[in-house]
Amino acid sequence: MPCFVQEKVVIIMGRYILKRLGISVAVIFLVSVISFTLVHMLPGDPAVLALGSEASEQDIATFREKYYLDRPIVEQYFIWITDTLRGDLGDSITYSRPVLTCLAERLPRTISIGLPALILSSILGILCGIISAIRRGKFIDNLITFVSTIGLGAPQFWLGIVGIYIFGMKLGWLPLSGYVSPGENFGQYIYYGVIPILILSFSLLASVARQTRSNMLEVVNQDYIRTARANGLAEKSVIYKHALRNALLPVITVIGNEFGYLLGGTVLVESIFGIPGLGSLTITSIRSKDIPQTTACILFLAALNVVI
Repeated sequence: MPCFVQEKVVIIMGRYILKRLGISVAVIFLVSVISFTLVHMLPGDPAVLALGSEASEQDIATFREKYYLDRPIVEQYFIWITDTLRGDLGDSITYSRPVLTCLAERLPRTISIGLPALILSSILGILCGIISAIRRGKFIDNLITFVSTIGLGAPQFWLGIVGIYIFGMKLGWLPLSGYVSPGENFGQYIYYGVIPILILSFSLLASVARQTRSNMLEVVNQDYIRTARANGLAEKSVIYKHALRNALLPVITVIGNEFGYLLGGTVLVESIFGIPGLGSLTITSIRSKDIPQTTACILFLAALNVVI
């Protein structure tokens, strides 16, 4: 390739990367402004919620001064965003600890539920999509399509309630709630985490299965697939080495996009099953109007989505 062509490609890619970075920064900035504003609009006084209704006026005034709650919201935001850019997210009002410490403590628990759900749903979703495509119109195809439709439409909180009722209350096979770290006791981690992981992965599995099926049906009708079959290649080789490779490209994009949805889904799942992760931390912070902690949680999830 001539040097001037290489330089032009580098310039185009550089502009593209800079544009994407600029858009990402703008999105994160808007999320920070909106989330900070909405948290302030929640009913209740953070000082009264933290200290109790019987706290003295002096204690409340001191508390408000400590967390800059006595200043205008615009000034509060600029103080917060300046500290955030320096890596200081402030102290949690609810837990009286640094926000970063709370995030670092809760994030591994969320990952221990979300990552297995992502892996499980990706593998099973691709397999179900392949089976559905190569058995198009058969019973197994109709069954997978029906289950996928349920998975895409059923709310996670409803699935959680159904799972608790059937496997926890009726059959008594699994606990109703709780969490054990995989590093502490892997067997107990599986015992407590199987229902949350399955429920969290169900909707993503359905989405991946439908996308894989659609792409496979499109690819298997291409000319190069007919040529491969005409040359006498085994059907497995045609499906897995030729058709699946091209069909997986849009599926990978779907899995990446759904990862952000998966993190959002942990908010409901953790609340239902009492898992002390990032989702339950966000809910607790919102209820107690913990402005630094709530804004940090939302900003972290938004930044992670943008990066993905």
